[in-house]
Amino acid sequence: MRRKMVAGNWKMNGTASSLTELGNLAYSCKSAKAEVLICPPATLLYRAANVCTDSKVEVGAQDCHSATYGAHTGDLSAEMLHDAGATAVILGHSERRADHGETDQVVRAKAKTAITAGLTAIICVGETLADREAGKTLAVVGAQLASSLPDDTRGTTVVVAYEPVWAIGTGKVPTVEQIAEVHNDLRASLVKRFGGETANAIRLLYGGSVKASNAKEIFAVAQVDGALVGGASLKAADFAPIVAALDAST
Repeated sequence: MRRKMVAGNWKMNGTASSLTELGNLAYSCKSAKAEVLICPPATLLYRAANVCTDSKVEVGAQDCHSATYGAHTGDLSAEMLHDAGATAVILGHSERRADHGETDQVVRAKAKTAITAGLTAIICVGETLADREAGKTLAVVGAQLASSLPDDTRGTTVVVAYEPVWAIGTGKVPTVEQIAEVHNDLRASLVKRFGGETANAIRLLYGGSVKASNAKEIFAVAQVDGALVGGASLKAADFAPIVAALDAST
């Protein structure tokens, strides 16, 4: 039985004052059945981990380098993130792929390093609006999945997040039928590559304009094991109802 997960990606938002919101969230989520994760900017990671001590909320990072150490000014290794209190790291987000030119191969290398450091790798895949309109969604997402996941992927080390690029921060949300189609195809691809036992242990999250008003409907979709949430994770009052909706779906 896959444990549901809801992960909040703060992106490039948050200063020390934001830790108050995180403290409120940690308090309100003490009885959560799902795994709850907040990924603040790296500047807050250590302090965020301390705020969440003895709570049900875990702390993750938003990226890591593929190397374990070395002359990479401005970058952070997976081991450093783990040392700062992270339990997971988001990799291959569409914003990283677009803004930093990250390829599937780069994401795969980062995932290997993250897993070795003891972090859960949350690997993102998703199509652009042009891909969707051209009928290439399954082909594009399937190719990203195949090339971004390490061969030793397991349900304990990797989470896959489907985030259609055209739905991120736009307020646009795919229909439940569109979400189901992609998630079903992802599961089938995982089964084909890793076998049923391993594939069925890998959690599949949906991300893209998830909020309290649509969370229940999204979580009712087969093969959706939770959500990767952006803007709605910045405030406890917005994020807590999403967590509650996921709890109710378990």
